[in-house]
Amino acid sequence: MTIQEVQTAQQARTFLAVHVDLNRHEHGFIRPLDKDVEQVFDPEKNKSFRQGKACRWLLLDENGKAVGRIAAFTNRKYKNKGDQQATGCFGFFDCRNKPEEAALLLHTARIWLEKMGMQAMDGPVNFGERDRFWGLLVDGFEAPPYGMNFNPPYYESLLTSAGFRPFYHQICYRRPVQDALPQRFLDVHKKLKETGIYRADRVRLGDWKRYARDFCTVYNKAWAKHEGNKEMPQEQAIKIFKAMKPIMDEDIAWFVYAHNEPVAIYLNIPDLNQIFRHFNGKLGWFEKLRLLWYLKRRACTRFVGIIFGITPEHQGKGVDKFLVVEAAQVIQSRTRYQETELQWIGDFNPKMIQIAKELEFEQSRTLTVYRLLFDPEQPFSRHPILGSPS
Repeated sequence: MTIQEVQTAQQARTFLAVHVDLNRHEHGFIRPLDKDVEQVFDPEKNKSFRQGKACRWLLLDENGKAVGRIAAFTNRKYKNKGDQQATGCFGFFDCRNKPEEAALLLHTARIWLEKMGMQAMDGPVNFGERDRFWGLLVDGFEAPPYGMNFNPPYYESLLTSAGFRPFYHQICYRRPVQDALPQRFLDVHKKLKETGIYRADRVRLGDWKRYARDFCTVYNKAWAKHEGNKEMPQEQAIKIFKAMKPIMDEDIAWFVYAHNEPVAIYLNIPDLNQIFRHFNGKLGWFEKLRLLWYLKRRACTRFVGIIFGITPEHQGKGVDKFLVVEAAQVIQSRTRYQETELQWIGDFNPKMIQIAKELEFEQSRTLTVYRLLFDPEQPFSRHPILGSPS
């Protein structure tokens, strides 16, 4: 077996192809868009290169055929609550069901990270935002929503046999759209509605810049400085909304206002993987036309939650229930969507887990981020629960 660093355009194409070769026969596999992976490793398109470095490798068999891959990253912004050591990451891991081959790939990433001064590594994760390519699928091996990792079940044993331990789990939940909401949600909604303090508003795409600014306000109050986040400038929020605008559905993107100040957001998008599964990883001009055609025909029957949050001063007042009921009154009156899925709820976030349970969601899948401490004498700790001391 030979390890080969990805340095040429042909090797980069092989890096994409080996993922497909090893997963194409797995039930539920949907090929990721090539551009989404390529942009991760493009310094001109991935701002994470301003804070770190990345390297990719292929695993070749005795005939020179690629049978595995892995990438490693450093990022000065990557820090989890309670971390005492410098931690690097690995991702885009693919391997046959052969522990010795997995060990070689993971060891290659570790050696590179050690040379970069790292003392531990987490993965599989993305070299960038946590909304995609994050975590190892360990439960719920069905067709994933757009941007979510997919892998065969045996990957879990490949990592644990190499010494990795679960650092945290990302839990996803699903719910049929037409199921009735719990009565307690309706009661809280009625009570808050009568106060006249709160109102819910769908995103109107004709006024999308205003909602982008409101998103920025809520984000900065609810998430800034959490897990290494920093305040988002309005220009960035506008850029995000501009990119999302072609695929946004007004019926599933919501804000709550208190005295006209934005205090909560519930943003969903159609599950584009229900369309991208037809594209074989490509998204050229022809596929973009097909995407718009599919969206116009309302081909997506599932929508996925990408962000749900309430500013601190309005938490614990029932705003979450108010928002869900307001959205449901519109969404359930349509016949387009059959199912919704909440993504990326860390097992260290009991408040969000409780909301999912109160809404009677069922667990749909679990993805796990693993950690390996390079010093075996160093004590291992799971990700701290939010709200607990560091």
